[in-house]
Amino acid sequence: MPRIQMQTARSAQQDPVAVAEELVSQLFGPTPKLVTLFASRERDQHALNRAVRERLPKGTRLVGATTAGELDNRGIHSGSVVMGALSGDFEVGLGLGLGLSMDALAAGRQAMRRACQELGVRQEDLDPRRYVGVVMDDGYRYKKEELLLGLLERNQGLVLVGGGASDHEPDPAKQSALLHVDGEVVTDAAWIALLHTQAPWAAMRSHWYVPTGELLRITRVDETHTRALEIDGQPAARRYAELLGVGVDELEFGKPRGFSLRPTALKVGREYFLRSPWKPLEDGSILFANLLEEDTELELMRLGDLVDSTRRFFTEEVPRRVSRPQAALLFHCGARMGMAHSLGLAPALADTLRYAPPAVGSNVHFEIYSGFHINTTLTALVLGATP
Repeated sequence: MPRIQMQTARSAQQDPVAVAEELVSQLFGPTPKLVTLFASRERDQHALNRAVRERLPKGTRLVGATTAGELDNRGIHSGSVVMGALSGDFEVGLGLGLGLSMDALAAGRQAMRRACQELGVRQEDLDPRRYVGVVMDDGYRYKKEELLLGLLERNQGLVLVGGGASDHEPDPAKQSALLHVDGEVVTDAAWIALLHTQAPWAAMRSHWYVPTGELLRITRVDETHTRALEIDGQPAARRYAELLGVGVDELEFGKPRGFSLRPTALKVGREYFLRSPWKPLEDGSILFANLLEEDTELELMRLGDLVDSTRRFFTEEVPRRVSRPQAALLFHCGARMGMAHSLGLAPALADTLRYAPPAVGSNVHFEIYSGFHINTTLTALVLGATP
């Protein structure tokens, strides 16, 4: 019966060769077809890639990214390297798109075209029940939505899940990200790992916000479509502050009474996709991390139980959606992690990972789920086995 399984490994060693030796020595059993490598940003990524690539079987494919924290079933770590080795009944094609900041649409097309070529399938013929894409981009280029348009241009039904390569550096002027694809380490780019399988799988997501039924409308945006100039026909920052009953200076994401407490979400069917504001600007507008359209209706959310919702995601939703879950690739919002720290809940949140199937992942710079750019969310690709 079709199945996909994953072995995981982690190393806190500093020397790249020692890291690679420790990671690969923890793998056993079937030869992996795909290895994921999530490594803290301050490490020598080129040396790490070279050392790992030299120790993997020649036919094993490798993808990875820099992180702002590394995830496995033992918790959420800092300064380490985690590896997931996937084996079983699947084929994988890899695609790399370059020049993300110059032309993200073209980068998406390039990556998808290459991945499909490796699998010998036309993009138009990808069956969304049997194909799924894992996507990672250089998160600091802020080009996810244009990238997704390129990736999905010829097949809008394909499911994609992932997030942005990241950095633990708090200073925006110093932040950077790198991506691994086989023997290459690149920036200003994106990759897709396109999986073809008969095994059960699901792209999933979890957040800890609850809908309130309170709506607002984006009535005017700027020419970049990233700033809301007006909400409900009023200056954006002033109107949002009025809805929350706080001052404009309290709104910025991360402050205790602002956007992180009461973000916005886009309702799609029965699901709520978090698309939170980021920060108010001096001109009275609000900067969002995603693109905006005028006349879009968003719903205000309220904070729920961070730890319990994540635990229930792993113990209830994952087994309900995926038969005999064997592997989980996790893309955990860096801002969500920051909020957990601010609330004193980081250890309890990390502890929920012990309830997940064998898992690896990273704290990312914004997330991808079913073709949407979202934030403040844990996204996941969960793979299983047919009974």
